Amino acid sequence: MEPEEKNPESKYGDPRKFDPTFKGPIYNRGCTDILCCILFILALLGYFAVGILAWSQGDPRKVLYPTDSKGQFCGQVGSPLEKKPLLFYFNILKCASPLVLLEFQCPTTQICVERCPDKFMTLVKALRKEDDREYYKQFCKEGVDMTKQAPEILKNGLCPSILTPSKNFTRRCLPALETLKGGVVVVGNKTTFTDDRGQNINATDLLEASKKSNVVVEARAVAMRIFEDYTQSWHWILLGLVIAMLVSLMFILLLRCLAGVMVWVMIIMVVIVIGYGIFHCYMQYASLKGQAGSDVTIKDLGLQTDFSVYLQIQQTWLAFMIILCIVEVVIILLLIFLRKRLLIAIALIKEASKAIGHVMSSLFYPLLTFALLSLVIAYWGITAVFLSTSNEPVYKVFNTTECMYSRDTCNPETFNSSNITTECPDAECLFAFYGGETLYHKYLILFQFYNLFLFFWCANFVTALGQVTLAGAFASYYWAFKKPDDIPAFPVFNSLGRALRYHTGSLAFGSLILAIVQVIRVILEYLDQKLKGAQNKCAKFLLSCLKCCFWCLEKFIKFLNRNAYIMVAIYGKNFCTSAKDAFFLLMRNIIRVAVLDKVTDFLLFLGKLLIVGIVGICSFFFFTGKIKIVEDAAPSLNYYWVPILTVVFGAYLIAHGFFSVYAMCVDTLFLCFCEDLERNDGSSEKPFFMSPELHQILSIEKKKKM
Repeated sequence: MEPEEKNPESKYGDPRKFDPTFKGPIYNRGCTDILCCILFILALLGYFAVGILAWSQGDPRKVLYPTDSKGQFCGQVGSPLEKKPLLFYFNILKCASPLVLLEFQCPTTQICVERCPDKFMTLVKALRKEDDREYYKQFCKEGVDMTKQAPEILKNGLCPSILTPSKNFTRRCLPALETLKGGVVVVGNKTTFTDDRGQNINATDLLEASKKSNVVVEARAVAMRIFEDYTQSWHWILLGLVIAMLVSLMFILLLRCLAGVMVWVMIIMVVIVIGYGIFHCYMQYASLKGQAGSDVTIKDLGLQTDFSVYLQIQQTWLAFMIILCIVEVVIILLLIFLRKRLLIAIALIKEASKAIGHVMSSLFYPLLTFALLSLVIAYWGITAVFLSTSNEPVYKVFNTTECMYSRDTCNPETFNSSNITTECPDAECLFAFYGGETLYHKYLILFQFYNLFLFFWCANFVTALGQVTLAGAFASYYWAFKKPDDIPAFPVFNSLGRALRYHTGSLAFGSLILAIVQVIRVILEYLDQKLKGAQNKCAKFLLSCLKCCFWCLEKFIKFLNRNAYIMVAIYGKNFCTSAKDAFFLLMRNIIRVAVLDKVTDFLLFLGKLLIVGIVGICSFFFFTGKIKIVEDAAPSLNYYWVPILTVVFGAYLIAHGFFSVYAMCVDTLFLCFCEDLERNDGSSEKPFFMSPELHQILSIEKKKKM
């Protein structure tokens, strides 16, 4: 206990001792965390095996094309149904059955057709005229003999009993329903009509059946519209991302030359951009005042697939305006309370600008990180699609009368010769859904889980590789006594080589810990979705607490990993030792960490916010056609928010990539500075490696706190 009384900082380890041989990142180092490196390589091999298995079993056509009752894809290129891209239901009313919600399949015959019917017609009427017979035949099964009588054709289920005007909706022929004033639902100006079986059909019943048949394809409809918008605007989105990259690069270069001025310009511009957003929302809110339907609430409107509807009500713009006002007030208050710390943080950014100026190649390293992350995301996405479409078609018995074989699994090739057709004459063997009972299909959910886990692990590894590479490069700058003469050649390339050669295991170890926490968070989110309808408040509260705890744990692990990688880059020790050394070093300098490091992060975040705001506002005015000069060039879209959000999200990622270089530089210089203060005292025997400006900045801060 006595040493702790003399040195209260000993519980966080002993300060670094002076070492005249220490000149920065150690070159004579060995491999670290070898077991974790081997485990990571084996996991990658298993990941490739899962991908190959998924690619051999999966069929993405199940997502792209609708499927008829035989399990064939409508409109598939190179197939007999290539010219029949639409799915037609014999009896759409059967889609109102609860079975649709259980098995996601209408219990009626479905065939692929070239076009949807555009007029009323019964089978009996069609058989009277040659032209009508040929028109009706295209909505019947292949090989039907239209010279037979209507009862015989209907008994064998070869044709629908009636055709109604329909429209193509997500490659499916659904009744062309309209609603007149007073809420009367009509189809082709008719409210009711009679089929060949003598049954009266109400247009309202068709509406309900259409909704049920659409329960599965509604999400796909939105996805298809979004996909169409991407095909129309992808080149403009690409141009927007290029502009975001140029703006980010220009901002970083200006920050390198005019750090102080650019930070103040950044702060003022962020306040102005958010202020303009508040003004624009108010003008939209005021312009909708008094317009019919604009006073409808979002709650009353419900969930709409056409999101532009929400922009036509006042409450949406009021909500946007309130959110922006809160953000504006929070930023202004932070700037007021941190005004003294801002000057010190700006000086720290200036010092980081000098380091980046001597290691200019660091600005382009995020391009490698972005490329590797894109590869990881693409592999995960493609594997997930192939895994989700690797089920086999399952056929079941569908019938209209009572039958003991109803909903049993059947084989369409042998169904007609089985005893089922004898006992249940109206039964049909129709495609139900995709599934399977093989060993592969039983463990399919585990393959999906493994795909997700390896995605997190690989993505975190790529991020960690970027952090340790930049940390090693900037540490080489800091520990060069005579700058820039003592800075080694190609610091980024050398640091990347050391990381891959010696510390793949350490990077995999830190990434594995973070991936485990992230997967647990995904599982908690899944459970939260499952328990949304539950009434157990205790379970909901416990789940919310767990989600909050693991969110905090993820943030802490990211912070600890980041600083551990800096120590790995400098000293070449294993992950656990580096994490412990980094944590203790930070705790011995906790005042500086809380005051300076986080304020600098806040300023860099404002820079990202400014770039995203500028690019987002420009893309909004362009895609909504409000820029008169390029109004004709703007593409016609279903949802103009699709390219806008894509550009905004991409701009943030690009800005984050460039500013992450600054953030990593600041963190590395900060840890090196803390070590420099412990190792040296500024005398001629133990001179500081830091610049006089940096020593003045951070030493003054410590004196103020003491």
